[in-house]
Amino acid sequence: MSSATPNAVAKPLEFLDERVGLAKLVKKNLRKVFPDHWSFLLGEIALYSFIILLLSGTFLTLWFKPSMQEVVYSGPYGPLQGVHMSEAFASTLHISFDVRGGLLMRQIHHWAAMLFIGAMTIHMLRVFFTGAFRKPREINWLIGTILLQLGLIEGFTGYSLPDDLLSGTGLRFIEGLVRAIPVVGTYVSYFVFGGAFPGDTIVPRLYGVHILLLPGLILAMVAAHIGLVVYHKHTQWAGPGRTNKNVVGYPLMPVYMAKAGGFFFIVFGVTALMGALFQLNPVWVYGPYNPSEVGAGTQPDWYMGWVEGGLRLMPNWESHIAGFTISWNIFIPGFGLLGLLAIVLGLYPFIERWVTGDNREHHLLDRPRNQPTRTAFGVAGMTFYGLLWVGGGNDILATTFHLAINDITWFLRFAIFIGPVIAFLVTKRICIGLQRRDRDRLLHGRETGIVMRAPNGEFTEVHAPIDTEEAYTISQHDRQEPLAVGDGVDANGVVDPTHRVRKLRARASRFYFGDDVQKPTREEIEDAHSHGHGHEELAGSNGHEQLTDGSHEALSNGNGHEVKGVGAGSSKSRSEH
Repeated sequence: MSSATPNAVAKPLEFLDERVGLAKLVKKNLRKVFPDHWSFLLGEIALYSFIILLLSGTFLTLWFKPSMQEVVYSGPYGPLQGVHMSEAFASTLHISFDVRGGLLMRQIHHWAAMLFIGAMTIHMLRVFFTGAFRKPREINWLIGTILLQLGLIEGFTGYSLPDDLLSGTGLRFIEGLVRAIPVVGTYVSYFVFGGAFPGDTIVPRLYGVHILLLPGLILAMVAAHIGLVVYHKHTQWAGPGRTNKNVVGYPLMPVYMAKAGGFFFIVFGVTALMGALFQLNPVWVYGPYNPSEVGAGTQPDWYMGWVEGGLRLMPNWESHIAGFTISWNIFIPGFGLLGLLAIVLGLYPFIERWVTGDNREHHLLDRPRNQPTRTAFGVAGMTFYGLLWVGGGNDILATTFHLAINDITWFLRFAIFIGPVIAFLVTKRICIGLQRRDRDRLLHGRETGIVMRAPNGEFTEVHAPIDTEEAYTISQHDRQEPLAVGDGVDANGVVDPTHRVRKLRARASRFYFGDDVQKPTREEIEDAHSHGHGHEELAGSNGHEQLTDGSHEALSNGNGHEVKGVGAGSSKSRSEH
């Protein structure tokens, strides 16, 4: 390599460094440490699938014609030759059958869209169940909520562009939702579709929104999201040496740069493999859109199935007020469910902070079992979503399993209210049971399966020490007690004007924490260690020690660990053998 080559690289970098401080900025950020755990890859999958969407979408824009002008098809697909269709549908067929690699790129684009929304959904579930939305990350949680909503809209607009029978049915669905808006619905529908449905402008309008407006908004939100992750530092799981004041992991350069690059190509390869092997949205089978036709068994993409289910399960409720018909059976499940998703997700961090009274910064993740009520709420929400999703395919279920569609619909109408309650109660009890098991392991160690008989005839199971990392994992969370409220009168006998609000808050706190099994205090651990609780030293080849004095010989420290600082307010524990 000639000496001119390094200079060609060094001179521009030196120029930038002298003017914008590039070296200092790059050095600081490239050495930033990120923790390592498989669950953190979920957000990366969403990011990489979005990049794949941008790349494949750019390819498709070169041949797609967003026009509803009617043409007569004369392409290579024989069954549709001579059929009248829109230019949008004809160009989709052209991409699929005439453009080299066009069908593969269409499939990759569609699979990447579903992967993008799926990864975002699971990523947000991970953030919710582990409490990663708590202070100081509430804004980032709101950004994630907005991203999820934008992803749903972006997916639906792209799904509607080919102007085939399936996508046209989806647009009819949207037209019904818009018309259900009280008073102004008809006017809004005429404005959106440029006249009576389907009009001749909706595809060009959706095209602009799909390739310009929404991708720009998503890019801005993604940049803000990643920027806040870097600014706040990444959350990490509890463990030895990990606290709220540090990050244990690997530097961005070179470790995570190499990992991220490799993982991107894995995601791209899997998406390309799905696009090549698994057929998706064969528009030539559906044919061009005709407002007078609806395909049998028509189903939207999975991420809109729950809204479809809400529409199918909602009773036929209508009101006639001042000459206007208000279709609650469409408006409530259509706009209500999407609005409910945004409101509940957006407000939950602030509701939990108010209930718990916890205004501290949190950089260590919760184990879901250590937050039984939050985990139960999450599973209840998933159950509600899943039952609505099942309702969106009630016709498919009826024909597949030879059931009456009305029976399925009535069952689900009750199940969407009863199922989440049952899921909440069962999940909370499971979490409390796991908390109780963790407490026992911390106090007494793990069960070995070895049962010893003392000279007096008593049988005792030998417990062995748990390892240091498990002790940290079990004990490195705060004791969470319900908020206490006084009698509402101060020392001077003056009534507290906020007493009712504080009383309500304390009641909510008791509901949230009242049934939790608290981790043991330092005194409880020391007491358990001093008494031994039947823990025996394992000696000899068979792990037994002969007792000569008729009593249990306890280990010097109970379970082989001395866990420091596991009382209230502690965020770090240390285990010693």
